[in-house]
Formats: sequence, C-alpha cells, structure tokens
Amino acid sequence: MRAWLLLLVLTLAGPTSAQHADDRLLTVTATGVVEAMPDMATIQLGVLTEERTAQAAISTNSRAMNGILATLTAAGIEARDLQTSNFSVSPRWGRYSQQGDRAEITGYQVSNQLTVRVRELEKLGEILDVVAQAGGNLFQGLRFGVEDDASLRDTARERAVAEARRKAELLAEAADVSLGALVSLSEATGASPRPMAQMDFARAESAAVPVAAGEVGITAQVSLVYRIED
Repeated sequence: MRAWLLLLVLTLAGPTSAQHADDRLLTVTATGVVEAMPDMATIQLGVLTEERTAQAAISTNSRAMNGILATLTAAGIEARDLQTSNFSVSPRWGRYSQQGDRAEITGYQVSNQLTVRVRELEKLGEILDVVAQAGGNLFQGLRFGVEDDASLRDTARERAVAEARRKAELLAEAADVSLGALVSLSEATGASPRPMAQMDFARAESAAVPVAAGEVGITAQVSLVYRIED
C-alpha cells in the first residue's frame, strides 16, 4: 500500500514541477518591414445593374461586362490577369402597404465583380478611365504590390528576428535575469498595401484617373520564446 501511495505522489508531483519550469519563459513578438516601390496593382471592379425581371438584369449586366472585358483586353491586360470574383442575383422588395399586405418583388439586381491585375502601372489611370466609359460602376478597391517579393520578405524576416532578439535581451536585463536557450520561433507574414479609397466609376471624368502608387510595406512578424535562467 505504501509503495502504491509513493508512486501516486511522484506521478502527481512530476508534471507540476515540469510545468513550473516551463513557466519561466519569455515571449517576445516583433515585426520587420521593408519598403519598396510597387510594380503591379490589383483592382476589384464590376458592374451593378437592376431591371424589372431577373433575366433582363442578367442580360444587361452581361452586355456591360463583356464590353469591359473586351476593353481590358484591348488595353493589354492578359487573360491570366482577369478573374471573376463574385456574381450574384438578388430581388428588390417593395414596401409593405398600410393594410399589412405582403411586399412584392419590384425588380432584380445583378452584380458581377472582376479582379484585374495590372502589371504596367503607367497604364493604371488609363485603365480605370476606360473601364468607367465601358460601363463599370462598381469599384471595391485598389491594392499595390510587388510581383517578385521573395528577397524582400527574407530581409523583413531577418529584421523581425533581430528586433525580437533585441527586445528579449532588453527585457531580460531590465528584469535582472539571464536569457536562456531559444525554445520556439514562429512566423506570421503579410503585406501592408496602400489601399486607394473607394470611388464611384460613374463620377470618373473622361481624362485618365490620377493615381499615386507610393510605396508598399513588405512585413514579417515573428514570435520568439526564450527560457529564463537565474
């Protein structure tokens, strides 16, 4: 019986001691950023139409979108850089009457949205203009980017790790403890584009839309976990 009780005590005490040791950890998170000039842009645009019947709304929308696709092709946009991102058909309901009669469908709205990659930024303003003239009346956003950003991301990772290590050393010194071995390292990466404000294509003027590309920030975020020693 005593041997069984001793085994139970050791079993319970073991994980508690290990857990206590693992509590002496320092976790730091840091971000590395590399600024670069963009060489491409991604546009979310489309056509929104409304007609009395669903068939008429789809037909009107399809004619406008076919015109936009033809215009983009003529402007030099390749097929690989054109992708339908959303297509929806939804009814439009009238108001309930004062007598409480059920509302009726008054029409149908069709939305067809397209994702367009522009690899020649000098043509971007012109492309926005010709799309508006071709019937585009939806603009959901404009994002700048770098097509080949592998080396930039590597540099951002190096900066993030260096900054995390610096922060860990600073915190350890401030707490009067020693920084031990690195326990784990994790990463979450992403880009920080400069978005263009939403605009209404129907209000675009006939001149090419002015666009400022600025810079994009390629970022890398890392989390380092160190063991703390006395």
